[in-house]
Amino acid sequence: MVSKGRGKANGSFELAGTPAHLMRRCNQFYGDLFARESGDKTLTKQQYLVLCALEHHEGVSQTALVDATGIDRSTLAEMVRRMLERGLLTRKRTEADARANAVAITPLGRRTLKAARLADEKAERALLEPLPPTDRSRFVKCLSLIAAAADAYVASEGAKPPRKPGSRRVVPRP
Repeated sequence: MVSKGRGKANGSFELAGTPAHLMRRCNQFYGDLFARESGDKTLTKQQYLVLCALEHHEGVSQTALVDATGIDRSTLAEMVRRMLERGLLTRKRTEADARANAVAITPLGRRTLKAARLADEKAERALLEPLPPTDRSRFVKCLSLIAAAADAYVASEGAKPPRKPGSRRVVPRP
C-alpha cells in the first residue's frame, strides 16, 4: 500500500515522500538532462514529444496530439504555432472538419527529430543511472502499468456525460 506522504512524528506532512511529487521531480530531472544533452538549442522535451508523435501519425489533428502527448490544449496550440514559425511543422484544415487542424512534420522537422534522438537516448540513460541495473527495466515496466491505468481511466471517463462548466470532478478513492 502506498501512503499519501511521509508523516513526521509531529503529524505534519512531508511532500518529498509522495509518489506524485517524486514523479514530477523525475520529469523535471529528465527535462534538465534532455536540455543538457541537446545543447538547449534545438528542441524542448515537449517539442520532441510532438515530433515523435507526428512521426508515426502524419496529419493528425491537434486534439489527437493532445491525447498522444498529454500536453494540454492551450500549451500545445502555442507550441505548434512556434514550431510552424521554425518550419518544423505544417498545419492545414482537415477536409472532414473545417474547424480542426491537421498537423504534419516537415522535412526540416524530421531532420531535427533525428538529431534530437541521441539527446533523448542519453538523457534517458542518465535518468535511469541512479537505479541498480537490475531494477531499470522493472522500473520502466511499472511506469508503463501506471500509464496504461491512466489510459484506461481516460477511456472510461469518455463514456460518461460531460461535466457542467465550473463543476468539479470527484474521483472515487479505492
